[in-house]
Amino acid sequence: MTNEPQAPHQSRWRALEELDQLRQFAGVPKDFWPRFLAAVMQLALADKVVLVVRASGQSGPWRRLLDWPADTPPSQMLTAFLARLDEVAAEGLGQEAIVVPLAPKDGAAAGNFILASRLALQRAQPEECVMICLLSEAGESEAREALVRLRLAAWTPEFYQMNLAIRQAKADVEKFASALDLSVVVSAEKRFLAAALAFCNTLATRHNCERVSLGWLERGYVRLQTISRTEKFDRQMAVAQALEVTMEEAIDQDDEILWPPPEGSSVVTRDHEKYAKGQEVGHICSLPLRVDHKPVAVITAERRSGPFSPLEVQQLRLACDLAATRLADLKQQDCWVGARWAAATRQRAAKLIGPEHTWAKLLAVGVTAALVVLFFVPVPYRVEGNFVLHSEKMEHLTAPFDGYIDQVFARPGDRVTAGSKLVSLKTSELELEAASAVAEVNRYQREAEKARAAKALADMRVDQALAQEAQARLDVLRYEIAEATIKAPFDGVVVEGDLRDRLGTPVKRADVLMRVARIDTLYPEAEVNERDIHEILGRTTGQMAFLSQPQNKYPLRITTVEQAALPKNQENVFLVRCAVDGGPQSWWRPGMSGLCKFDAGRRTLFWILTHRTVDFLRMKLWW
Repeated sequence: MTNEPQAPHQSRWRALEELDQLRQFAGVPKDFWPRFLAAVMQLALADKVVLVVRASGQSGPWRRLLDWPADTPPSQMLTAFLARLDEVAAEGLGQEAIVVPLAPKDGAAAGNFILASRLALQRAQPEECVMICLLSEAGESEAREALVRLRLAAWTPEFYQMNLAIRQAKADVEKFASALDLSVVVSAEKRFLAAALAFCNTLATRHNCERVSLGWLERGYVRLQTISRTEKFDRQMAVAQALEVTMEEAIDQDDEILWPPPEGSSVVTRDHEKYAKGQEVGHICSLPLRVDHKPVAVITAERRSGPFSPLEVQQLRLACDLAATRLADLKQQDCWVGARWAAATRQRAAKLIGPEHTWAKLLAVGVTAALVVLFFVPVPYRVEGNFVLHSEKMEHLTAPFDGYIDQVFARPGDRVTAGSKLVSLKTSELELEAASAVAEVNRYQREAEKARAAKALADMRVDQALAQEAQARLDVLRYEIAEATIKAPFDGVVVEGDLRDRLGTPVKRADVLMRVARIDTLYPEAEVNERDIHEILGRTTGQMAFLSQPQNKYPLRITTVEQAALPKNQENVFLVRCAVDGGPQSWWRPGMSGLCKFDAGRRTLFWILTHRTVDFLRMKLWW
């Protein structure tokens, strides 16, 4: 701004140009707000502009964020203006924009006014902001015109914030896209060295680095694996050894190291400084690669053109995080784990049994230990059997008369309570017959009354007998109508009888329609082969597991063993009734099956593995 006086329209035109530039401003907020307030002061021809803020939704005092110009000399008018900031800010926040006189002044056309306008900010902002201007020596019409211009300028900060957000989002997208592209490059390789070289080459190309190196942590030391644009290198070179020392400094601190270090950095950079001076490198960035939150490798990037920006460091960090797991997996796959395990086992065994014929000695020791365990170490032995859940009480519900299925209220698997409806038969024909029987009863009763009046005793007796016969038939029909709805006899579950597809089909009297079983009295019944039944005689404990949930084991007790065997699948089995400790579970249902094992004492492993064969040979070789 110059000190020469300018026409008002020229000043306003320059202010509008400045506001237009500020909408696309890419700098930081501390540079934006002074320029914005200066442009507003020019646009409104104000003497003083103050920016006040307050936390959103609160009613506390306002905080002066910025004054423009900052070096205004004190005066009585300025003191009165500053004294009314909180009052005007609160009123301007509620009305969006206001004009109030500062104080009365001599003259009808001139005065001092305070203009206040709420700034339009993004909704995510946690503060409310009001811009307050001091306008002196102006009429009310000029003040209101200045308020209009001030209101138009109030949208500039929101455009500035939106542009910043768009630029930040674009930078984030570029960062993620770059890291994902690098991850694709690494994932395409099947060998560790190829993947590591592609990783380093891609980083060096995208970040304009002269050299990017990867070091891997092995037995407490970092070993250089690859160098960008270099397929083969000698690890004994001074550069390679210096790089490994530099990488160890980063992995020891498990932190990112930049050289030259940024202001306020607390990491140790002694080895980086030494390496940078020795190799004449202007800028270095080292980042550890972590797997399961533990550092396993280090990336060191070298560049002479310029320092690494915070965005580039974030891109490098994201790329390392995405590629670390893949590189670690390839590193492990390239090493023959079996050979390493065998070598480690041989070294440990050599310390115990000597360095000569180690494998033969180790095999002999292993065979001896196995034989001792087989013949002399008893282990628990259990007899297996298949079980099925049964209920203590199961009711077969039959059709009470010949008829047709009308409604079905339950299906297999439904829990029912005593007295709840299960299925009903059609009663329309029965109701018609009952109505006919009622009519016959009434007719015969009237005939009997007529015979009595006519003193025809024989006819009266006949009519009374016919009325009783019709009444008996009516009682039977009413009983059948009452029994047409079949109800649950007790609390339980429907285990059989899906009648939904049989609606309207005929049924005969005594046909089984449904089966209902109680589930609070379930018990397992096991089938044990006759060749093993003698092992559990006198035993009482065991476990069972359902086929549907084999991971859950339930303890059980043997209650009774049937005295007679039953033939099944060309073998004889004995039925063993058991009781479950703790009672049945709520999800158990009759008919569920599984495997049970009964404790049969302790036997050696050799006996367990061979007793079947020994018994077979005894039967075959017996004469």
